[in-house]
Amino acid sequence: MLEAAIKAALEAGKYQRDHYGAVREIHKKGVVDLVTDVDVACEGIIREILAKETPEVAVLGEEEGLGGAKDAPALWIVDPIDGTTNFAHSIPAFCVSIGLQEGGELSAGVIYDPLRDELYTAQKGKGACLNGEKLSVTKTAVLEDCLLATGFPYDNRTNPRDIFGAFATMHKSCRGLRRLGSAALDLAYVAAGRFDGFWEVNLKPWDVAAGVLLVREAGGTVTGFGGKDFEIFSGDVIATNTLIHGEVTRLLGQHF
Repeated sequence: MLEAAIKAALEAGKYQRDHYGAVREIHKKGVVDLVTDVDVACEGIIREILAKETPEVAVLGEEEGLGGAKDAPALWIVDPIDGTTNFAHSIPAFCVSIGLQEGGELSAGVIYDPLRDELYTAQKGKGACLNGEKLSVTKTAVLEDCLLATGFPYDNRTNPRDIFGAFATMHKSCRGLRRLGSAALDLAYVAAGRFDGFWEVNLKPWDVAAGVLLVREAGGTVTGFGGKDFEIFSGDVIATNTLIHGEVTRLLGQHF
């Protein structure tokens, strides 16, 4: 399963490198939510490879929805380009994300950053790796010494939740706060020890499926707000190095 996902991610990543800076078509799915011709082509590449390598597994993709048997024993969850807005504007922060869910549990994940040639992989119970080297979250225990990441939902202009209040609170409580524009990369960076923590609201399953497993397998903690069990279809996520999870959850609880 993991090898199939790696093969698909590498092929889609190659297509992205070849077309970076040369997007021909950009369409709006919402006021600020974009899709390009490259997103569509990359999902096609991924689906073709996964169908050939794992025909018994259904596929849920950002651009084409659910394909395959609804009662399939497992589900691929695919984001062909996480960070489409960055890609469309030639900002080098985007990736391919492919996660596998079996029996309701995340069991494998691949995130590939084609411009940096960074391949993140994880298998449940077997750890997480970056280009074959084992990953581990940070050991920073004091929030004011931490570098965090977040993102804003596409509906932030109308969303009634206190998104910007939470941003201000967290920004005042840590060393620094980054917004890359790719939740999958944010999660991969937590797993790699580049960020100490990450949170976001209103995410889609394909944004987080691979990254959540990466964080867990690198020794981190992932929950919903309020410390609730993480649900892949809930949209809300807190991912940290475990040591700061309680404090981050408490502070975000003032707003969510």
